[in-house]
Amino acid sequence: MKKRIVILGSTGSIGKQTIQILKRDKRNFQVDLLLANSNIKLLSKQIKEFKVKNIIVRDYKSYLILKKKFKNLNISNNINDVGKLIKGKADYTMSAVSGFEGLSPTLQIIKKTKSIAIANKESIICGWNLIKKELKKNNTKFIPVDSEHFSIWSVIDKIDKNRVKKIILTASGGPFLNKKIKKKISPLDAIKHPNWKMGKKISIDSATLINKVFEIIEAKKIFDLHISKFSILIHPKSYIHSIVEFKNGLIKIVAHDTNMRIPIFNSIYFNENKEIKTNKIDLKILNQLNFQKVNIKRFPIIKLINKLPKDDSLFETVLVSINDELVNLFLKKEISFSDISKKIYELQNLKEFTKFKYQKPKNLAQIERLNDFVRLKTRSLSVISNPK
Repeated sequence: MKKRIVILGSTGSIGKQTIQILKRDKRNFQVDLLLANSNIKLLSKQIKEFKVKNIIVRDYKSYLILKKKFKNLNISNNINDVGKLIKGKADYTMSAVSGFEGLSPTLQIIKKTKSIAIANKESIICGWNLIKKELKKNNTKFIPVDSEHFSIWSVIDKIDKNRVKKIILTASGGPFLNKKIKKKISPLDAIKHPNWKMGKKISIDSATLINKVFEIIEAKKIFDLHISKFSILIHPKSYIHSIVEFKNGLIKIVAHDTNMRIPIFNSIYFNENKEIKTNKIDLKILNQLNFQKVNIKRFPIIKLINKLPKDDSLFETVLVSINDELVNLFLKKEISFSDISKKIYELQNLKEFTKFKYQKPKNLAQIERLNDFVRLKTRSLSVISNPK
């Protein structure tokens, strides 16, 4: 019997790589639903290739075009129709819609899938307690897909977490690790990641290293470990994804190519003995791992880790929302690159934001309202200038 598959964010980077993996084993999969934003050219190709019957298109103009093109399919413009369009339960869902928009369909689809791989950071950072509740309620298996979290999960998923002494997440350092940082850095400079092919937003986050602050928040939540258990090391080659130290003296290091196909592939075939074609073990990289401590002067945003609350709170949503808006302003050339780190540190200290350290997320609507409020406040308090 074919495995039933749902892909949320099918035309994005993770979605496309998921499709590529399914194509190589097409006879064993049936794609039940695809969700995309506006890339109807690629989406149309995916629909035809997998004979998909259920589609959600977020962009309204694209939705109208697609609905006219595929008259016999179930096509919706409502992101919350995810659960309604699936009959019974899918076997596997890849949740890869970027940004806050990914949380709502993630919560919806958990009810209609046996397992879910989540690549959306915002969903886990801002709504983990809501996700965890739905996972338990619907007996849905969760698999993290971020390379660092997948590597940790592959080591400690089925063991007693009390055995873990320390977990190190690695960071490449982005495009400016060993370069003199210019006063005027363009968005084009900042998105040139040395190792990974990623979207603009995550590339900027990697350049400032805020992505590692967020990854520690994710790891704390996913693995239910105290934040003091986690630390970051710079590893320019991005070959080692995590290091797990146990209380019994053992240290496990997880390495693989800088290719997201590996965690995606393993999330699909997690309980099967399947083989993926990868490069041979790279001894040159193993002999030059070159781990470094994080330079706080170069990456001041890392100091935010010390500001994080011990328990799940709405403050994590505050941080994500401030950063999202600042990155958006930088991409529009309305603030400078250095402003991102400087302003996120200033803004998160505001009394109207710090109060959320003591409030837990109650529902999706509350998180969405807070996101809108914080982004508006961030924009109004940011100096709008053009650093061209």
